[in-house]
Amino acid sequence: MEIEVLKAKLHRIKVTEACLDYEGSLTLDPDDMEAVGIFPYEKILCADVENGNRFETYAIAGARGSGVCCLNGAAARLGKVGDRLIVMAFARMSEDEAANWQPKVKHFESV
Repeated sequence: MEIEVLKAKLHRIKVTEACLDYEGSLTLDPDDMEAVGIFPYEKILCADVENGNRFETYAIAGARGSGVCCLNGAAARLGKVGDRLIVMAFARMSEDEAANWQPKVKHFESV
């Protein structure tokens, strides 16, 4: 049997931009994506800490070193600049693999 587990998390990353006129996605700094192993166009689940909204979308790479976290398309209506997001990606694996699995997490502020 395979189960789905947390693979990667950007914990409390701040929204820097919102762009309604876009196809839809979350633009992230490639440095942040690579730190936790999120790939361009990978499906992600986002939770907005400020308002409780949760939404699925996909990650796209912005400018390296920019610190960008931009809500695009419909997601731009679910949060605003300054909101903190928890961005999560998941992976399927066997129960044996999951027994020793540790997700990669990057924290953006002390908890």
